[in-house]
Amino acid sequence: MKTQPIQLFFLPAVLLFCFLAFSENALAQRMAHRPVGGSGGVRAPAATQNINRNANINRNANINNNTNINRNVNVNNNVNVNRNVNVNVNNVNVVHTNVYHTYGYRPYYYHPYHPYYWGPAWHPVGWFCAALTATAIAVTVANEHYYYDAGVYYTKASSGYTVIAAPAGAVITVLPSGYSTVVVSSTTYYYYGGAFYSKSGSSYTVVNPPVGAVVTQLPEGAKESDVSGQKLYVYNNTYYQPVMQNGTDAYEVVTVK
Repeated sequence: MKTQPIQLFFLPAVLLFCFLAFSENALAQRMAHRPVGGSGGVRAPAATQNINRNANINRNANINNNTNINRNVNVNNNVNVNRNVNVNVNNVNVVHTNVYHTYGYRPYYYHPYHPYYWGPAWHPVGWFCAALTATAIAVTVANEHYYYDAGVYYTKASSGYTVIAAPAGAVITVLPSGYSTVVVSSTTYYYYGGAFYSKSGSSYTVVNPPVGAVVTQLPEGAKESDVSGQKLYVYNNTYYQPVMQNGTDAYEVVTVK
């Protein structure tokens, strides 16, 4: 058969063509991936570079320069001074709070001082007379000689007699007319002309004014004295605090220290 040589020639030709085509394609791919500057001087195609040069820089600075300084100063200069005095006849309470302290039983109640006179036979301290009445009696206290007449005490002067405050320790047997009673801590005293008496048996003895005693009259001769901002009255070295008793102006015997 004459067709067999042709077939034998045609088959190798087809194989050769396929081989060449494949080789050319492989070479092209290698050249495409060959690095720049490689052998043969073949330059690789320029690579595409996507570089993002946008810089987002946030330069906003939130600076809080506000300074909150609280300069308010709360200074409390209120002074609460309690001048109330509780009434308790068994205890003595402090009334004033400064340098001097007044000890008594009743609250302070200021009212003007009005000298009191116990009648025509009574005379204030310092009053002078040339002679005594026939009813005057001699009184001796601690070897000192005095005279007493109708609730008034006298001492001998160069040309007569001068009225003095009742000396503590003087003893009389009859109280003067017009005396009043004062009760302090269950003890009864008798008051007349600025003098306090206590009873012992059938006689009466002049005593120092008891603290807490309240009287409604002070004799002439009392002096006003300022003690810790309050006005007291001083008679015969005794302090009297103005008070109110049963709606009436009165004076309470107090001590000041």
